[in-house]
Amino acid sequence: MNNKYNSKFSVYFRQNANLTEFKDSESWVVLSPIEKQIKEKIEKIGTPLKDWDIRINYGIKTGFNDAFIIDGAKRKELIAKDPKSEDIIRPILRGRDIKRYGYDFADLWLINTHNGVKEKGIKPINIEDYPAVKKHLDQYYPQLKKRADKGETPYNLRNCAYMEDFSRPKVIYPNMTKFLPFVYDGKGFLTTQKCFIITGPKVEFLTAFLNSSLFKYCFKDDFPELQGGTRELSKIFFDKIPVIEISDKINKDFEVLILKLQDFIFAQKPTKEIELEIDNKVFDLYSLNQ
Repeated sequence: MNNKYNSKFSVYFRQNANLTEFKDSESWVVLSPIEKQIKEKIEKIGTPLKDWDIRINYGIKTGFNDAFIIDGAKRKELIAKDPKSEDIIRPILRGRDIKRYGYDFADLWLINTHNGVKEKGIKPINIEDYPAVKKHLDQYYPQLKKRADKGETPYNLRNCAYMEDFSRPKVIYPNMTKFLPFVYDGKGFLTTQKCFIITGPKVEFLTAFLNSSLFKYCFKDDFPELQGGTRELSKIFFDKIPVIEISDKINKDFEVLILKLQDFIFAQKPTKEIELEIDNKVFDLYSLNQ
């Protein structure tokens, strides 16, 4: 039985084997001839993301989420006690909240007592200006004081030179995921350290490309697979992904479609037709036919 099986396997192997040239020590994946042709075409047309005018950064590390991340009820309570509290409480998304083109907002908020940006003359938040927030954080003072991720005072978050990027249009994606979801955010969400953000020009098109079936077909295996089928989406892997560069007009076309798609998602309307339209526009950019 084993010999018969091995013989069949040997024949199949000889009939389907392909010679592959390994030119360097980079990681590699095994592809069929047609898959190889498509990927080579995409790579030839594209520019590696490391050469784009974009920035990829981690979400915010608080050092003690229990103190700094609050729910909607606590937010309302703090604002009721001191209306100024609203100025430093911002909505936050976690990795698990990110979906393909959309997100599930869990009504979580970050107390953004940032540490300023010295190079831009932005001063750290003075907790004394926000008495209700200070009283809330005082409950956790021993933990805040001993944490490594702190700023000028135990009440301040650690230094984050790109804090302003969270207020800019961006792509958000989880650092580890089975499904490779990416969402466009133009509403200024903050994110936890379980997410990455991409900022810079043409992030609307990047959202479409990264969510496209073409991206998953060509590049899914470029990201290492961890236990349970989860993949690690670290910056070092994204830097090498080649993406076609486009005009502002084409980016605007993708922006219109993505915003329409998000409206449909949040209104719980069917989105398949718009998603196919976006996918086909990506195919057309690369001159891919059926």
